[in-house]
Amino acid sequence: MPQSRALKSEALWERIETTEQDWDLAEPQLLTNMFSQLVVIRTFEEYVLELAAEGLVHGPAHSSIGQEGGAVGSVLALKDGDTINGSHRGHHQFLAKVLAHVEPKGIDPAKDFSDEIRAELLRTLAEICGLDRGYSHGRGGSMHLRWMEAGATGTNAIVGGGVPIAAGSAWAHRQAATDAVAVTYFGDGAINIGSTLESLNLASAWHLPICFFVENNRYAVSTTVDESTGEPRLSGRGPGFGIDSFQVDGMNVLATYLATSKAVDRMRAGNGPTLIEAEVYRYFHQNGPFAGSAFRYRTKEEEQTWRDRDPILQLTEQLLRRSILSELEASQFTGRARELMHDLGNTLLEPHPGGKPGQRRIKPGEWPHPSFVDVGVRGDLSEFIDAPTADREDFAGRMAEVKFIDVVSGVMARRMAVDDRIVVLGEDVHRLSGGTSGATRGLSEAHPDRVLGTPISENAFTGLAAGIALDGRYRPVVELMYADFIWVAADQLFNQIGKARHMFGGSDPVPLVLRTKVALGTGYGSQHSMDPAGIFASSPGWRIVAPSTPFDYVGLMNSALRCEDPVIVLEHVELYGALGEGVPDEWDYCLPVGKAAIRRTGTAVTVLSYLAMTKHVLEAVEWTGADAEVIDLRWLDRASFDWDTVSASVQKTNRVLIAEQGPLGTSYGGWVVDEIQRRLFDFLDAPVERVTGGIASPSISEVLEAAAIAGTAEVAAKLREMLGDGGA
Repeated sequence: MPQSRALKSEALWERIETTEQDWDLAEPQLLTNMFSQLVVIRTFEEYVLELAAEGLVHGPAHSSIGQEGGAVGSVLALKDGDTINGSHRGHHQFLAKVLAHVEPKGIDPAKDFSDEIRAELLRTLAEICGLDRGYSHGRGGSMHLRWMEAGATGTNAIVGGGVPIAAGSAWAHRQAATDAVAVTYFGDGAINIGSTLESLNLASAWHLPICFFVENNRYAVSTTVDESTGEPRLSGRGPGFGIDSFQVDGMNVLATYLATSKAVDRMRAGNGPTLIEAEVYRYFHQNGPFAGSAFRYRTKEEEQTWRDRDPILQLTEQLLRRSILSELEASQFTGRARELMHDLGNTLLEPHPGGKPGQRRIKPGEWPHPSFVDVGVRGDLSEFIDAPTADREDFAGRMAEVKFIDVVSGVMARRMAVDDRIVVLGEDVHRLSGGTSGATRGLSEAHPDRVLGTPISENAFTGLAAGIALDGRYRPVVELMYADFIWVAADQLFNQIGKARHMFGGSDPVPLVLRTKVALGTGYGSQHSMDPAGIFASSPGWRIVAPSTPFDYVGLMNSALRCEDPVIVLEHVELYGALGEGVPDEWDYCLPVGKAAIRRTGTAVTVLSYLAMTKHVLEAVEWTGADAEVIDLRWLDRASFDWDTVSASVQKTNRVLIAEQGPLGTSYGGWVVDEIQRRLFDFLDAPVERVTGGIASPSISEVLEAAAIAGTAEVAAKLREMLGDGGA
């Protein structure tokens, strides 16, 4: 019979509870500040629900009434330089961080509210109502609250979506040699989602100073913790990843404070991440002013049991017991807080003209102007005012034949040598003499602390890079080994990185570069061969560059690294081993943003292409003798598309062919066709034609792969169809 022995995690896992002695030892100023914050946040939330009931909050109002103890207790254990982010139910966490920032010595319940408190509560209320004076000019609303100055880096409507981003904030704190920590708040629903679990692993592996703060309110909408997991003690997740973990009664604000203080001390000492499970309860339904019992997924008796343990009641009892505050003083402060909220509401609201008695509306002047709708989807490119731009026709340096893959690693080596903000991360980028393709050759030896080999967890490390970019002190370059892996990291790429600038008001940069390989024609099959240009072109916020020559790669990568918007740099595997014209001695020039390249002049047809397909187009033109003007687009996103060059060519040729390799369904050219036929219809003598691959994704078989993608032969056939065998 085999022998067995129990295994034990080396990570700490314990429950922290308060004693009467803990309450006696707590500083009066700490307790009164806790009380003040709890009351202000509670009355704020009650007023938001009041507005929601009147239809004055457009969209959801996810109140945190009942859960304030976890937020206040944890935030007051932090320093001003520490950062937090949260979930869709994040009013209480955001307000706790804001109040601690504007009143670092605490809120005295015996004094009037300061102008700073009034101003920030008004901005928060305005944001929740979608108004111009809000932090993000109303774009973020209830679920996307952000004030970077206070260390509140953004709440998040995607369950678990903010967790990887907080890991990036923690990485930046440590890289900058500070003792600051990050706290990410999420709930019992998010604890089971992949991005959270990936982030737990990554934070543990890298010993990041991040606290995973789980607000276990027992319900993900109406589904209970006991239904959704076999281990309802959610703090048990931590030890499985080697993370010190604590369970605490989140209705007890002092217990939460003590647990967070212990966790923070361990993180500041360099002991890696921590996890706190705070047992809390939301008094109302997922959204709006009704109790959960109204929807029959919990009972009134259960709700009352938790209300009897209300964090404000518990704290008030201790304040009265220690004679720190009287019942009258506590009641008067609560009354003043309610008056404050109604005063702030009167700033934003007015009687509804022609409405029912007592009906209110938002003052018309408080709304953002409709013309603001698209402002800030991308930046204004002012960062390029003094950029050293050059293109092939005006470059004065020495040119030579160089290998494409050598400039990929060469330009990054140059940039990292002169800019210590740049950090590279991805799978195997620190090994194999430059990753799987040699694109990062020599970088890890030169910059071991800035070339980060990641676990196979694209959503986590892409989100971590997002957090680094939003922090502002560093410029991450993410490598996704194959373009198909964008779907694994899709939440971070499209919901987070692509939308962040616009969603949070349009002014904050998101300086992130994503490198990825297009492997069409290499036999890697359906899940390693996609061209993602069409996907990114239809997603807001991203800029897209597609270099087809070594010269262009250097200039486009330099522009991508200078840009304050997220940029995806597409690299075709077919080009890696190819020789082409490049610059062996100069690594610092930028290609102008939004400038295409005319690779061949002609008068009979304009052919638009990019990446390796440009070479196939030029070969097809030679085969057929077509009088074609070939334009290598280089910049593919809508904002950077070179309409001047394309329009001038179409007005000359009166015919257009768009040529790309990949499958029809995800192809890039669809939106370009639509735009050309609307912009340039009067100059077209025939419909815009396209060459793409087939419907199916490429498969492993060499024969079937060749049939699935387009190349020289397909372009040549289309040119003959359009122009006849003579090509004119």
